[in-house]
Amino acid sequence: MRPFRAAAFLFVLPLIQGNPQRDDGQWTMPARDYAATRYSGLAQITVRNAPRLRPVWSFSTGVLGGHEGQPLVVGSTMYVVTPFPDVLYAFDLASEGYPLKWKYRPDVNPTALGIACCDAINRGAVYAAGKIIYNLLDGHTVAVDAVSGKELWKTQIGDMSQGETTPMAPFVAGNRVIVGPSGGEFGIWGWVKGLDLATGKILWTAHNMGPDSSMLARPGHGRYSGEANIGVSSWEGDSWRRGGAPVWGWISYDPQLDLIYFGTGNPGPYNTEQRPGENKWTNSVLARRPSDGVLVWAYQFTPHDSWDFDANAEMILADLIVGGRMRKALVHFDKNGFAYTLDRVTGELLVAEPFANVNWAKGINKRTGLPVVDTTKTTGASRGNVRGICPSLEGGKSPASPAAYSPRTGLFYTATNNLCMNFEAAPVTRIAATPYIGATTPYVIGPGGYGGAFIAWDAARGRPVWKIEEKFPVWSGSVVTAGDVVFYGTLDGWFKAADARSGKVLWKFKVGSGVVGAPISFRGPNGKQYIAVYAGIGGDWFLLSGDVRSDDPADVRPPADFAPELARHTSQGGIVWIFGL
Repeated sequence: MRPFRAAAFLFVLPLIQGNPQRDDGQWTMPARDYAATRYSGLAQITVRNAPRLRPVWSFSTGVLGGHEGQPLVVGSTMYVVTPFPDVLYAFDLASEGYPLKWKYRPDVNPTALGIACCDAINRGAVYAAGKIIYNLLDGHTVAVDAVSGKELWKTQIGDMSQGETTPMAPFVAGNRVIVGPSGGEFGIWGWVKGLDLATGKILWTAHNMGPDSSMLARPGHGRYSGEANIGVSSWEGDSWRRGGAPVWGWISYDPQLDLIYFGTGNPGPYNTEQRPGENKWTNSVLARRPSDGVLVWAYQFTPHDSWDFDANAEMILADLIVGGRMRKALVHFDKNGFAYTLDRVTGELLVAEPFANVNWAKGINKRTGLPVVDTTKTTGASRGNVRGICPSLEGGKSPASPAAYSPRTGLFYTATNNLCMNFEAAPVTRIAATPYIGATTPYVIGPGGYGGAFIAWDAARGRPVWKIEEKFPVWSGSVVTAGDVVFYGTLDGWFKAADARSGKVLWKFKVGSGVVGAPISFRGPNGKQYIAVYAGIGGDWFLLSGDVRSDDPADVRPPADFAPELARHTSQGGIVWIFGL
């Protein structure tokens, strides 16, 4: 662990902001609250007693694959969604051994397995109005009765014939269920949809590029200042129709402003010379009204993306003192290696500083909000093999690894990667529902020789506070608690607890497979605090880890050159763990 200097006022900030509201002990939505903080107000587990944590229950999901996302806890029931075939389990936390209440097996099209970009994962469910709502890989959203397990409605939202799959976790704002697709590597026309919570009916669809009418954008109205039809004019010809901008990450919501916030993914194809222009609104954060989808403001992190720097990572909402003023902030750790603090009312850039090793840009111009690009790192078919770009397209942080925020410490906590890449682009032609990429991108370990780290970040000033270096990239989500303990997992199968203020590792446990999911904290029916997490390496790491699958004798792939030993520490798995004192 490496500490950094931090200003004294940082630890006074929570006193200025006021104490967080009392935690009801549940975890009913992907990031626990609308603000996507992944903060638990439970405090039985502390820095002092965390070393005494022990496993109290585990369960095999019966599925080998990338277990991303997180469980839900509603009352005395825990809900778990598996990777494909997207089975939903309900466990009785009030009975000894936490037996199964029911299991819902959806009708899901196996064709989706051949279309999903990066493993057949699922990022979890949301609870609202007595329903467990989640997406199936094959382009459907389902609502299941939380008590009985009966399917209440099922809506087709995606089109697999165009390369759309739907592993993201839905989000509920008011009576709208917000959903989006994956498919940036298949040249989709990215969108987000609002469904009726009661019936599943699609009430609006908003595309992320194209004409204003398709984007539900109204230039000159309210705070949206984009030029008329900028979703067309920032592209060449009709390349926006196959330009990507998927919505496969996380969503947050400010009820006072009545705005949802989400990030969009990469433009297609990777060969930038086939899509001149800034390619709006790929690689961006969009603020929309959940009732009708109208675009209120947008900010693009990486215009004319040359490196596959998706912006699908979470947008954490917090009120912070920035530059001596209290601001309604939005904090985002982008794949491009910069951490951004924006004003969530207006989209104004407040802070942008690198949190990982970055050399594709020299910084972010605070006046224009644009990156100061190092043109020697710009890619394209005519530029040949561009070497030594940092970070790699796995990102300074993966959007699949959601960060956490503690109002007690005023710090943000996130997994990071320390990978660089070579990037050789090539012309490519789109064929619907097949990869539309056009690049080879081998990785190497970045400066310092470590694969990744777990860090604490001061978003008001744009500075690291402490860092725990790891041998391999860190791909898990995190949860931070009122006991000032933060939890995360590693690709080689360790689940760890650290002091949220100092970064000292307090405890670790080997969970049997790499951790690519996000832990949660909840209060059991017995009044005790517990921590739950999935173990099951996958996502991109199913493709990169080598021989981690033993149930298929034909699948004996070599490991990636930059992590040749990872398969010595983990195989595929599918386990739910619960830890307590």
